[in-house]
Amino acid sequence: MPAAVSLREVGPRDGLQNEDPVPTAAKVALLDALSSTGVRRIEAVSFVHPKAIPQMADAEEVWAAAHKEPGVRYSALVPNSRGATRALEAGFTELEVVVSASDTHNRRNVNRSTAESLDDITGLIDQVHEAGGSVEVIVATSFGCPYEGNVAPERVAGIVRRVLADGADRVAYGDTTGMATPRRVRELFRAVPPPTRVPTLLHFHNTRGTGLANILTALELGVVEFDASVGGLGGCPYAPGASGNVATEEVVHMLADMEIETGVDLDKLIDAARLAQKIVGRDLPSGVLKAGPRVPR
Repeated sequence: MPAAVSLREVGPRDGLQNEDPVPTAAKVALLDALSSTGVRRIEAVSFVHPKAIPQMADAEEVWAAAHKEPGVRYSALVPNSRGATRALEAGFTELEVVVSASDTHNRRNVNRSTAESLDDITGLIDQVHEAGGSVEVIVATSFGCPYEGNVAPERVAGIVRRVLADGADRVAYGDTTGMATPRRVRELFRAVPPPTRVPTLLHFHNTRGTGLANILTALELGVVEFDASVGGLGGCPYAPGASGNVATEEVVHMLADMEIETGVDLDKLIDAARLAQKIVGRDLPSGVLKAGPRVPR
């Protein structure tokens, strides 16, 4: 097992985009609370068309008002070159772009085929690199699609080969519908480049209760970077039944008990989860939020 793991908190973007729109000030408050927990990476906002995702219509305002904690790497999700321009103008240097391994999901998500998205990503990578930034390509539906069912690991691997050849700085694999299991994680990594060769991050949902098991399997395969969402916020608006990113505090709790360092203060993280719960006006699914930070021994 690794000595340390890097977590990227995605609640401010992936979490809140799946809720009813919340006030800008509440988004800033959550972002600032998470910045103080010790988490080293935060996906802060996304620069998408407000008609597509109205929950992120105030991305520029949120980012301008947020406290930028020294030592925290902030990133933004963009759907296309226009979104990349907005993110760069706002001051972001770490950008993420999503392409689905499933053609059907890609059309539902961005209204174009996977091949068309890959062509657009080629130009986006050049655009961001020319501005001095980096691009992480997230391959959604890497472990299965709500419309097409199973997705062959070889298809995911082909997409990764393409984006790396086009200059992508990092890759991530998204479990968009919570279909991943330890078996599927192992099968994927038999086909794709190992994390020792390519900076690799995994994004698991806990829709079917397998999130932590999948993280444990990925740790055994050498992965040391993961997404997680405060309180278990999130899902995917274009994947039916995809509610529930793996909760950050559950991941931190498990790794702390395994003596794997994350740098995150669990008590502060739980406070941030309570704030998130108040902001969205409902109970969140995190078990640690309900049970508390410590397991009696």
